[in-house]
Amino acid sequence: MKEKIDKLLNEIAEFRTEKKEELEQYRLKYLSKKGLIPSLFGDFKLVAPDLRKEVGQALNSLKNKAQEKFNDLQSQIEDKATDDQKVGDLTLPVDFEELGSRHPLSIVRNKIIDIFARIGFTVSEGPEIEDDFHNFTALNFPEEHPARDMQDTFFIEKNPDLALRTHTSSVQVRVMENTQPPIRTISPGRVFRNEAISARAHCIFHQVEGLYINKNVSFADLKQTLIYFARELFGEHTKIRLRPSYFPFTEPSAEMDISCNICGGKGCNICKYTGWVEILGCGMVDPNVLENCGIDSKEYTGFAFGMGIERITMLKYQIDDIRLFFENDKRFLKQFKSAL
Repeated sequence: MKEKIDKLLNEIAEFRTEKKEELEQYRLKYLSKKGLIPSLFGDFKLVAPDLRKEVGQALNSLKNKAQEKFNDLQSQIEDKATDDQKVGDLTLPVDFEELGSRHPLSIVRNKIIDIFARIGFTVSEGPEIEDDFHNFTALNFPEEHPARDMQDTFFIEKNPDLALRTHTSSVQVRVMENTQPPIRTISPGRVFRNEAISARAHCIFHQVEGLYINKNVSFADLKQTLIYFARELFGEHTKIRLRPSYFPFTEPSAEMDISCNICGGKGCNICKYTGWVEILGCGMVDPNVLENCGIDSKEYTGFAFGMGIERITMLKYQIDDIRLFFENDKRFLKQFKSAL
């Protein structure tokens, strides 16, 4: 019997096929009820008692190897059939190894746009390389303002009148030049300032600035708009605080804080234990800005606000280093798949 077992082992080891019909013949020959291997188990009773242990182990090994060979060949034939079907059927969906995700700044930018779109704000965009008038003069910046200094702004060397825009307020100027009130728009985009790169600052960042101009617009309208925005983005229990400030293009002006969404206003390291976190600047549009853009300041008033998208994103997702937004590290970016 040992010779028969060895012979079948060799036959099984040498068997190859890519055809389903030949594999079925293999099964019938070796594994079916009337196959060679079951017949050997029927002859096992004729084996001498002192050899039964050795022969029994050899028989079991033969049966297992024959079954494994059948299973492997069957899987190969089925996989090939599936691959052939996929190649032939162009309507089948593509298999993606890994789905990507939106950048966290894009996620927050889209949320901000969606929030203001619900109350009638349109989106306006403009060039990233701006002239002095749209970036500074029209916005009431005096000639000696520090922002005009080479240390703060990236000027174009061949034409000092041109610079990489320092804010998206320049887009608002273009909108006011070409549109008659009422105007209700937000201007998202990339801006540039000559700052040392650190965990809290970068020479490139993103802003969203808002503008509303109409008859009888008041500071109360600005406050209610910002309360709505803060609660939609950070939660319905969010509180805001407006602190007097100064901007050349608004008067009166204010910095807006929100109650810390990490500690609920109780005080933590994120809010420096004050319970408040600054998120944007705002104010009523200065009459000089309206006149510079061809809008009658005696008939119309308006408000404006501006925020850094990086700062909002860092607060929303508790990110402590702004440089992470620009490093394209997949380990960082893939965390935001669930935020889509």
